[in-house]
Amino acid sequence: MKNEILISPSLLSADFGNLKADLDKINASEADWLHIDIMDGVFVPNISFGFPVLKYVAELSKKPLDVHLMIVQPEKFIREVKDLGAMMMNVHFEACPHLHRVVQQIKEAGMKAGVTLNPATPVSMLADIIEEVDMVLLMSVNPGFGGQKFIPHTLKKVRELRELITATGSHALIEVHGGVNLQTAPSLIEAGADVLVAGNAVFKADDMIGTIHQLKNMK
Repeated sequence: MKNEILISPSLLSADFGNLKADLDKINASEADWLHIDIMDGVFVPNISFGFPVLKYVAELSKKPLDVHLMIVQPEKFIREVKDLGAMMMNVHFEACPHLHRVVQQIKEAGMKAGVTLNPATPVSMLADIIEEVDMVLLMSVNPGFGGQKFIPHTLKKVRELRELITATGSHALIEVHGGVNLQTAPSLIEAGADVLVAGNAVFKADDMIGTIHQLKNMK
């Protein structure tokens, strides 16, 4: 039987002029987590928000925080992410030459450890660490900006990752981020995704709570 699909709306697409109102809707919805993208303008060509803003978000959010660091040297900020009360700390494979060490440090801090792959990074690069991680995030757009078009090749990567997880006995969840909406979600779920990160599809919808309900109940 297929596991329950988890929905993690992406804060990057929220209306920051009405942030509390948007977060109130997320809190009232069937969303499972709140996805937070931290960008440094170095690893990705954009800057998002820092820890003072996120402290405010953490106080308002009733959902577990799914924190995705699109930055160089993410290990420098394990303590800050932990202090936010984050449930998951997600780092990029491409940003961590000593990935095993970083994964262990995240776990030792009391958080779940996620690893992200950019679109051009093959799933096979995770073969030696897949049993150590709690989740793998597959970027289905090139990271840095919201509202981009879904890269169809991601479906093949989801299937490959599902095969790797099954073959190794790993318990890692598969999360997908980028261009996720009511049109792309069914194919991702069929391919084996467990967690869908949706930005514009949720925050730009006329009915945020209703859209989350639809995503949550996709077959």
